[in-house]
Amino acid sequence: MSTYPCINIHLNTITKNTQNMVSACHSYGVSPAGVTKLACAYPEVGQAIINGGIHLLADSRIANLKKLQRLDAEKMLLRIPAISEADDVVHYADISLNSELTTLEALSDAAVRQHKTHQIILMHDLGDLREGAFYEEETIALSHKAMALPGIEVVGLGTNLACYGGVEPTEENQSKLVSLARQIESELGITLKYISGASSAALPLMLNGQLPQDINQLRLGASLLMGIGLNDDPIPNTRQDTFDLTAEIVELKIKPSVPINSTALDAFGNKPEFVDRGLRKRAICAIGKQDVDINEITPKDKDIIVIGGSSDHLIIDISDSKTDYHTGSLVEFELSYGGVLQCMTSEYVTKRFI
Repeated sequence: MSTYPCINIHLNTITKNTQNMVSACHSYGVSPAGVTKLACAYPEVGQAIINGGIHLLADSRIANLKKLQRLDAEKMLLRIPAISEADDVVHYADISLNSELTTLEALSDAAVRQHKTHQIILMHDLGDLREGAFYEEETIALSHKAMALPGIEVVGLGTNLACYGGVEPTEENQSKLVSLARQIESELGITLKYISGASSAALPLMLNGQLPQDINQLRLGASLLMGIGLNDDPIPNTRQDTFDLTAEIVELKIKPSVPINSTALDAFGNKPEFVDRGLRKRAICAIGKQDVDINEITPKDKDIIVIGGSSDHLIIDISDSKTDYHTGSLVEFELSYGGVLQCMTSEYVTKRFI
C-alpha cells in the first residue's frame, strides 16, 4: 500500500479524552465502556482507551473483537448477535447485548459446549425503535427465560438512544430504564451489575446532573475518539482533533470551472451541477468516493474549495490559497464522524498511528 492517502490517528489525544471522560463519569457513579467501532477496533486504539482508564472494550462486530483479544480488558459485543455466530460470540465476547430468546438459546448451547458462562445485557426499546422489546412485559418475560438457560448470566439491562430514531436521552426515559431494572431484579431475585443507559449522547444529561443515579454504565465511543456527543456537539474537556486525513496532489492544472457540453450522468448516476468561477487552478488528489464521502471532509487550508470527485479522484480548487501547492504536495483535511468511519474502513487509506 502507498503511504497516501492516510488517516492520522492521534493516540495520546484519545488517551487524554478517555482519562477526562473516566474522571467525569466516576464522579457521577458511571463506569464507561470504551467503544472501538469507529476505529475498526485497531488494537492501538483499544490500548489507548485502556491507557485512559477503561477496562471494558465494546464493538459491534465479532471480527473487531477478535483484533482486541490480546488486550487486557473485558470485551462486549454491542450489536445483537446473529444465531449463526453464537460460538464466536461466546468465545470472543465476555458480554453481549440481547433481545431474542432464540439467540439466547443458541448462546446457551455454545456456552455449555465451551464450558463458559456468558454474560448478557437485555436490551429494552425506549422509543428509538432500534433493538430491544418495546413493551415492558416482553422484556420482563425474556429475563425470566434467560435466567433459566444454562451457561447464561443476566448481568444488566440496557437501551439504545439517539442512533436510529434520534430520541434524546432524558431524565424521564433513563428513569424508566432504572424502574424496569428494579422490577426485573425483584422478580428474579438478583442484583444487576449494569444499567446501561445510552451512548455518548447521554453525556450532556450526565454532566448537567440529570442522569438518574442508578444508571451506572454508558457506552462511549464518539466522546473518547472524537470528543463529541449528542448532535455531534463537543464534550467539555475533550479534544476533537484526534483524526485527520492527508492526501497527495497528483495533478495540478488551470482549467475552466464548468465542463464542456455536460449532458451525461456522472459515475454515480447523478446529474452534476457546477458553479462558473472562470479559469481556476485545480488540483486532483489521490482519494475518492470509494474511500470517503467528500461531503464529510473539510480542508484545513480554508482557502481551498472542494469541487467534487469520482470514485478515485478528489478535485479541489486551490486558486485562492496562499500555499504554493505543486504536484506531490500533501493536503490535510478535517473529518466528520462519518468521514473517520469511512477512512478507517477503506483498505486503500493507510492508517498512521501517532
